[in-house]
Amino acid sequence: MPLPADYAERVYAGVLGKLIGVYLGRPYEGWSYERIAAELGDVSGYVHERFGQPLIVTDDDIGGTFTFLRALPDHGQRRDLTPCEIGETWLNYLIEERTILWWGGLGFSTEHTAYLRLKNGIPAPESGSSALNGALVAEQIGAQIFVDGWAMVAPGDPELAADLARRAGSVSHDGAAIHAAQLLAAMEAQAFVEPDLEELFDCGLSFIPRDSVIARLVADVRDWHAVELDWRRTRARVAERYGYDRYGGGCHVVPNHALIILGLLYGNCDFRATLAIVNACGWDTDCNAGNAGCLLGIKDGLAAIDAAPELRAPVADRLYLSSADGGRAISDAATEATHVVNIGRALAGAPPWRPRDGARFHFALPGAVHGFRAEGAAALSNPVGAGLSIHAIGPARVTTPTFIPPEALAFSHYQLLASPTLYPGQTVRARLVADPGNAAPQAIRLVARYYGADDMLAELAGPALALVPGAVAEPHWALPELGGHPYAEIGVELQSPGTLRLDWLTWDGAPTLVLGRPPAGGTFWQRAWVNGVDLLHWNEPEPYFLCQNHGTGLLIQGTREWRDYRVSTTVTPRMCASGGLAARVQGMRRFYALLLDAPAGRVRLVKALDGERTLAEASTPITWQGAYDLALEVTGTRVRAWFDSSALFDIIDAIDPLLGGGVALVCREGALTANAVAVRPA
Repeated sequence: MPLPADYAERVYAGVLGKLIGVYLGRPYEGWSYERIAAELGDVSGYVHERFGQPLIVTDDDIGGTFTFLRALPDHGQRRDLTPCEIGETWLNYLIEERTILWWGGLGFSTEHTAYLRLKNGIPAPESGSSALNGALVAEQIGAQIFVDGWAMVAPGDPELAADLARRAGSVSHDGAAIHAAQLLAAMEAQAFVEPDLEELFDCGLSFIPRDSVIARLVADVRDWHAVELDWRRTRARVAERYGYDRYGGGCHVVPNHALIILGLLYGNCDFRATLAIVNACGWDTDCNAGNAGCLLGIKDGLAAIDAAPELRAPVADRLYLSSADGGRAISDAATEATHVVNIGRALAGAPPWRPRDGARFHFALPGAVHGFRAEGAAALSNPVGAGLSIHAIGPARVTTPTFIPPEALAFSHYQLLASPTLYPGQTVRARLVADPGNAAPQAIRLVARYYGADDMLAELAGPALALVPGAVAEPHWALPELGGHPYAEIGVELQSPGTLRLDWLTWDGAPTLVLGRPPAGGTFWQRAWVNGVDLLHWNEPEPYFLCQNHGTGLLIQGTREWRDYRVSTTVTPRMCASGGLAARVQGMRRFYALLLDAPAGRVRLVKALDGERTLAEASTPITWQGAYDLALEVTGTRVRAWFDSSALFDIIDAIDPLLGGGVALVCREGALTANAVAVRPA
């Protein structure tokens, strides 16, 4: 099946539809139809402000969808990806009781139960089976809410989408949960090439057993819709035959799947109307609206989303992916759509899509703003994907977050673990075009904000430019060190009126920084670390005190884009089985590390790649409470290590090398302290 000509735009619309549905339904997730009608009334728009909540939040529906899909690039973009490999992806990106999932406990939360099975050595698909976990746990909603990504990488190939949905869903679910996921995945994949909703239902049903409860409920809702004009009456019939009183547990898939079918039918494929109906029906509102929104985005494209500008504009593409790969946490719809598109292209044997030569913010998708928002007298537009137009009638600033924004600090349900995406030593580059119709030259400059003393936002600016009408500039700005404070935003400042087009903005290069306690104080330097250890203390004189009760813990910072660099620190094993320093960290189970095994009296260079292998080792006296200087340098496939300033290991890792990633402190079963961590170009 050839890729659709508008594949990228349709994926982007699907991602936006997912986000909008989730953000609409999130504040009243789990409410009944009756409570929503009594307390909220019309829910066709956002209601987060009534609850004192931000619109853009961390959520399992979004986090799981775009994180678990990374099993494909992490395992060679293979069409025969196995459930076991997807389970390894869970273990790599999840941090227990902190990221992505609802951690509701063994035997109640399906995903938490599956994670514990995987952690204890039970591979997928057994980890999610009814035989092991019981049908009630295995048939909750999770496989369905995470399914959209698996569909979007298989445009026009519902068979592949349904099979990927089965394999991914089996990590944590079984039975009706798998069937619901397969049906939706097949419908979404076919929606790239088939606009008729009834045909999509028939396509989805062809991939699940005819006698399954999911097939029966779809038939029932379609029959009821054929004779009943009022969706409320059909909702009552759904509640009577498929309600929570019949299908219990934490959040069963059957009642909620029925509401998705109901919303799609009665919404008549109108994006705004469908999401309003799905959410007004209650139960798992954000999950149901997210799936419905994604399907309609794929099927009808950006035109469907743009028909509801009051829903699209406030989102500004923004989303969060809280995982052990903190450099991916601060993201946006256009960026995630680009990742999804390139997975789909790889599965189809097509070259990657690299708009604007692979720029981080490429503005190549119609309406895409990559999280940029205007401050001051300015408006933003990007109608055809030709770049972000900034229309300023006075001084203005346009920025996007590169780290946790202030409004994200008080998330009450799913916490946000993130590292900055932008670091000192890297070079910011952009392409700016002054409108030929401007009345006078425009004074502009690149700007950044960072969290400074007392966690207050402070500003830096690059060199000033004066662009005459029609002029083009491509400024470069090497970001300075900030004494340990993290960068928070990047953007452009316009000091005079006119229209400016930002074609693209990106950055590259190895960082140059010292990660430690800033002299001016504050806490954001701590938040910049993704905490994957059991207990973490910020002590004196060493800034880092790691305690790991069981297994291996990592304290991680950096991004997957870091490639060739040197990282060093001084560690003291207080009382641990082993501990040390890691480079090219890609999660909890993918990294290179220089480890001190104090009880065994040895130093090891290890590679973790869904399992651990020792690349080199040497015997040396190591004592608890002793301080040791460690350094790792990674360049291409070469990994070098130093112990107490002496070169110790120098190896070439030619088989499945890890070619990018951040840094980490590592502690295995015990306690370890460390001084500031220095990162420099190799």
